Amino acid sequence: MSERTQKLLTAMAELGLGTHPQSLINGALCDGAGADIWLVDPFTEEVLLTYPDADAALANAACDAAQDAQQTWLRAFSAAARGQVMQDISRAVLVHAEPLATIEAIVAGKPIRDCRIEVAKVAEMFAYYAGWADKLHGEVIPVPSGHLNYTQREPLGVVFQITPWNAPIFTAGWQIAPAIATGNGVVIKPSELTPITTVALVKIAERVGLPTGLVNVLCGLGPTTGQAAIAHAAVRKVVFVGSPETGRQVAIAAASGLKPAVLELGGKSANIVFEDANLEHACLGAQAAIFSGAGQSCVAGSRLLVHRSIHERLIDMLSIGMNKIQLGDPLADATEVGPISNARQFEHVRQMLIDANDAGADVLSRNTEDGQGYFVPPTILKGLSNTANAAQKEIFGPVVTAIPFDDEAEAIALANATDFGLAGAVWTADVSRAHRMAEAVRAGTFWINSYKAIHVSSPFGGSLNSGFGRSSGTDALMEYTSAKSVWLDSASTPRIAFGYVS
Repeated sequence: MSERTQKLLTAMAELGLGTHPQSLINGALCDGAGADIWLVDPFTEEVLLTYPDADAALANAACDAAQDAQQTWLRAFSAAARGQVMQDISRAVLVHAEPLATIEAIVAGKPIRDCRIEVAKVAEMFAYYAGWADKLHGEVIPVPSGHLNYTQREPLGVVFQITPWNAPIFTAGWQIAPAIATGNGVVIKPSELTPITTVALVKIAERVGLPTGLVNVLCGLGPTTGQAAIAHAAVRKVVFVGSPETGRQVAIAAASGLKPAVLELGGKSANIVFEDANLEHACLGAQAAIFSGAGQSCVAGSRLLVHRSIHERLIDMLSIGMNKIQLGDPLADATEVGPISNARQFEHVRQMLIDANDAGADVLSRNTEDGQGYFVPPTILKGLSNTANAAQKEIFGPVVTAIPFDDEAEAIALANATDFGLAGAVWTADVSRAHRMAEAVRAGTFWINSYKAIHVSSPFGGSLNSGFGRSSGTDALMEYTSAKSVWLDSASTPRIAFGYVS
């Protein structure tokens, strides 16, 4: 057994988990009966652990358990009591932050300093939505018929959530917290490549009072486990975070059962720098936008649009800066960028770089020695148009395509000339221009003289190939509830008509 596997097992033991990934169904850790799935360390390329696919039988059991526990959550807990349980979960997550961060760093390859921050954000998510648990209410509507008409927000029932490998525990908290705050049961399927921290999160929640079975975790594959969960009669909504290609398949499967979906997909976000910007700040923002997390972020600023007058200067600054970034072992505190999370994505990024070079790109990349691990060094692509494959297709790695523009109108046109609509940013000293750009660029999130600022209280989502629906903020509360309209005839003589009463 390798030293890293031992560290992983030690962290798992601290969190009450077994010796391999297992699904969590109705409070019990369970093995599936499907084919073996291998967890590979992206830093060493060695197999860490193996486990069996959860399969359809466990998916059905998870949905049944969530349906039963949801009634307990609604009937045995007041809204205020549900909020208190969620506050307890928030505090418990912080208590177990280090083993959670360690697992995330080893399995997902994320620098442990980033993992610690993301665990803290998960605690913040539960605390935020805890405050909303007893504040969901309807309204009284002054209808002209004289009826007392009021609305109330009701939970959907059971929701099925699919989360990705690039931010496993972050996206688990992002989805679970608003779902249970609004009274729903949950079945969640993390990526089969990074399932452990999601199971650990729910185990922690159950130990501090979350009813067993309210949140169930399926460790398995999409075509087997995921499809079975989507088809289950108890599931009322499907939430997917991942690639546009898989998102389409999930949406089709949900639609076949007349179930709505929220899709949080990819992006090809434009990071726009004007000639009047603070170039030092813009350079640091560009590095954070694309190189942090090894570029494995849906909001990554993967297109750097720079005014022609400063284009070469900014690229030179960015090139110097990227050579100072610390690449290395995700478990090392000094590491700023770790490896690509898995072999399949690693090969995808490498092939995109080969294709860009063949298309005539001037490839600027730091010098690194070939060695172990799925490492892709920070890379800048120059000399490509906005229509090039590297500027249109999501690379999902530390690779940015730099494109010059001449004026504001061209910058807007370039930014919007993509099939995505997730995020964007502008760097400028002109306040009026900043607001014009924020209005004109198609994006669900837009930053001004900043990048990657994010908080659970603010809505998040996109359009076109970036998906639809919103996660986080009060918008998420609406996604996980439905409105019921109630009519009471308060007249001494009921107004009963053969048709509509108006």
